[in-house]
Amino acid sequence: MAYRPCFPSEVPVVHEVRGVVALGKGAPVSIETVLVPDPGPGEALVKVQACGVCHTDLHYREGGINDDFPFLLGHEAAGVVEAVGPDVSNVEPGDFVVLNWRAVCGQCRACKRGRPWYCFATHNATQKMTLGDGTVLSPALGIGAFAEKTLVAAGQCTKVPTVDPAAAGLIGCGVMAGFGAAVNTAPVQKGDTVAVIGCGGVGDAAIAGAIYAGARQVIAVDLDDRKLAWAKGFGATHTLNASQDVVQGLRDLTNGVGPDVVIDAVGRPETFRQAFDARDLAGTAVLVGVPNPAMVWEIPLIEVFGHGGALKSSWYGDCLPERDFPLLIDLWQQDRFALDKFVTERIPLDGVEEAFHKMERGEVLRSVVVL
Repeated sequence: MAYRPCFPSEVPVVHEVRGVVALGKGAPVSIETVLVPDPGPGEALVKVQACGVCHTDLHYREGGINDDFPFLLGHEAAGVVEAVGPDVSNVEPGDFVVLNWRAVCGQCRACKRGRPWYCFATHNATQKMTLGDGTVLSPALGIGAFAEKTLVAAGQCTKVPTVDPAAAGLIGCGVMAGFGAAVNTAPVQKGDTVAVIGCGGVGDAAIAGAIYAGARQVIAVDLDDRKLAWAKGFGATHTLNASQDVVQGLRDLTNGVGPDVVIDAVGRPETFRQAFDARDLAGTAVLVGVPNPAMVWEIPLIEVFGHGGALKSSWYGDCLPERDFPLLIDLWQQDRFALDKFVTERIPLDGVEEAFHKMERGEVLRSVVVL
């Protein structure tokens, strides 16, 4: 499809599509008609091909992020650019892209100091998507990709080689968060011992990332033996059921000293305390699981001082999408990263509500909506 710029004197084009919307807190999601405007300056219209069902979407539905209902859910997506607005140079119509929710500005103090993965002024599309009656929608993480088309900031489009969109889209959130927590945030070094608490999609990506980085031992920790079996498929060398004493168990598996790096992919005070206590003296604890805003972690300050090391939080795997997304695609194509194994099932747009329930029951790594 050739791009023709839209001039102010022209009647703007609006695309009528189906999308998955959370209308109210805790209510089941529904398929609604969504109106998507043609892209304006700095924006891109993307025809969505696949979008993973992530825990963050469930948090939105439950009101755990904010109360800006109604939400257009979905953010872990891949598709093809259909049109771009003025002043867009990074992508063009026909490009296959993975969407990212941290489009860096290039101008803030983090970007100018050469740390764009910490960008303090990430941006989204300016125009709003709406319901048919004009009600403004809040797109999940500024993306809203449980829809046939979505409008994003052009910087949220990361061009990658054309591959299976159901797998590629997962790089846009959970896989990148886990992989990056190990490779970018920790960072795991060759010969390190590593433990990952929580073996869902993010945790398994952290396990795969630790193996890629050269860890000699990677211990998967979870309450669900089924998830521990999945974790071994991503490279875990040992498993530990969290019904046991996790801290002592991790020490027992690491010659009594604890792992060099412990990654908490759950995001609860009790699991982060396990990560803090289990790591070796001067070891690193990384929080990548997203806590509920009401959660509080209390610890005597002398323990922080006495144990030493580093406590880190990982924002989106501290990734730079234009660097890291193509890397993960390349590793997959080289059979060095099993990206396709994260896809448990492919579902239609109206299967999202049931996918949430499967997620809560721990039956899937990722359900992926395929359009």
